[in-house]
Amino acid sequence: MSLFLYPALYGLFVWWISTGVIVYLNNLPQRTFRWSMAAGTLVAGISLYRLGVSSAVATPSGAYAAFTYGVLVWGWHEMAFFMGFVTGPRRTGCARGCSGWAHFGHGIQACLDHEIAIIISAVAVLWVTRGGPNQVGMWTFMILWGMRQSSKLNVFLGVRNLNEEFLPKQLMFLKSFMRRRPMNALFPVSIAIGTWITMVLVQRAAVPGVSVFRATGLSFLITMMALGVIEHWFLVLPLPFARIWGWWLRRCGRVEPLPHHHTPAQQVTRPVAA
Repeated sequence: MSLFLYPALYGLFVWWISTGVIVYLNNLPQRTFRWSMAAGTLVAGISLYRLGVSSAVATPSGAYAAFTYGVLVWGWHEMAFFMGFVTGPRRTGCARGCSGWAHFGHGIQACLDHEIAIIISAVAVLWVTRGGPNQVGMWTFMILWGMRQSSKLNVFLGVRNLNEEFLPKQLMFLKSFMRRRPMNALFPVSIAIGTWITMVLVQRAAVPGVSVFRATGLSFLITMMALGVIEHWFLVLPLPFARIWGWWLRRCGRVEPLPHHHTPAQQVTRPVAA
């Protein structure tokens, strides 16, 4: 049991602490951003290099290392976007009444540079890990990317919990691309696909005689997929899940997120898909 438990707990810890640190840094005064971004870029560069090194090490410790480096490389994109360094050519929200494909196109413009940067990083991750027996870091990055894209689309189409309180001031215009509604047609599809992939990974990890390295690596991927599915549920369930990271907001001087209570008029406005 510990063969799967320890990697799962480590993955859960890395997920929570990395998300919390990014929330904290992104909500500090803007004068700190260049220093945070410089440090984050250095960490991401080292992590990308180490990801390539660890891809040749098919051991449990190699799986831990690759997973960690994959998360750190991804974290750079979260920092760069929410600090406003790598977003898109559009820096203003949509006018009231904007809808349909025009609205979707404006949403793409608001995050185009960010999406291109992720594609470049994905190519770099594939390049440095090519041919290596340890692909845990590569798949970690891909899972984070895929689940993030799904979350963006769901927030654009409409969910109950937008968690807009986590947006720093420089990105408040993104609220115009968010829609609040109980659910959207894509949400069940996202949940179904995410759950199916998670179950496939669980089946592979449960194969008799699975090696310690493979079990460790699959445990990390299962944890990331399961957390991605849970985060999707966070978007629609009427519970204050934002409190999970409220401590980080208090640390940077912002008020802890509170549960949303919306009037019918507020619920139908189109105030993410960033």
